[in-house]
Amino acid sequence: MPTLRWTTVDTPAPDATAFVMASRLEVRSLADVPRFFLRSLAAWKQVTGAPGAFGASLVAEPLRRTFWTLSAWEDRKALYAYAKTEPHRSIMKGLRPTMSHSVFTFWEVPATDLPIDWADARHRLAEQQRTDAANAGGPAAA
Repeated sequence: MPTLRWTTVDTPAPDATAFVMASRLEVRSLADVPRFFLRSLAAWKQVTGAPGAFGASLVAEPLRRTFWTLSAWEDRKALYAYAKTEPHRSIMKGLRPTMSHSVFTFWEVPATDLPIDWADARHRLAEQQRTDAANAGGPAAA
């Protein structure tokens, strides 16, 4: 499983709070995996210079057509500014037709808790997926 380990972009003050986002992104077919992976590397490069970014990690499970992201930010505003900035903005729009299912979750932690543990992030994503399914009346709601 290819992994871009946690990379610290900017070290927050010890008394700061970090806004964390984790995502699980699934593409429709194996044929979509190379394109998604290459685009995710461009977004990764953008994170490393994004204002307000504290750090990020990416896990790719190409045979499962699944990609996991984890990032920590100064605040929600910094994350959303990154998402709306090129190349991320065009990447999201361009990949939309290839996406099968996506889950996102957000929370805050003391900056001293960085980097975030992947086990915690995956647990939170699983909880969010159950919540999303329950709200939509889907099969994971049971």
